[in-house]
Amino acid sequence: MATRSDVRRIARALPQAQEDPNHFAFSVLNGKKQKGFAWVWLQRVDPRQPRVPCPGVLAVRVADLDAKEMLLLADPEKFFTEPHYDGFPAVLVRLERIGNAELRALLRDAWAAQAPKKLVAAFANGELAP
Repeated sequence: MATRSDVRRIARALPQAQEDPNHFAFSVLNGKKQKGFAWVWLQRVDPRQPRVPCPGVLAVRVADLDAKEMLLLADPEKFFTEPHYDGFPAVLVRLERIGNAELRALLRDAWAAQAPKKLVAAFANGELAP
């Protein structure tokens, strides 16, 4: 079972990753923009009210819609989606269902999907510390 502390520790250890000071969200600078790779899921509890953070669920960016579909089919108890994310390359992850090793791989892939290609290559080649 992973915790938000695990997410924070793993995500912040990735090269040039930043945590949003106001939200539980992580991004990496690509060009002139911060590109989000993981954030707390904002759940729609009441359709007439704003979404609210669901601390036990993390939204995680994936490489593409095929990668999303593979995760959703692999373990629907761990990975799920909602209509808000239809057509968007991200999955929702129940933290209580994922181990730290799998979370680390998922966050590295999410970071790699958003980071500059040169940074990803340098990290993959061991030129940067994890």
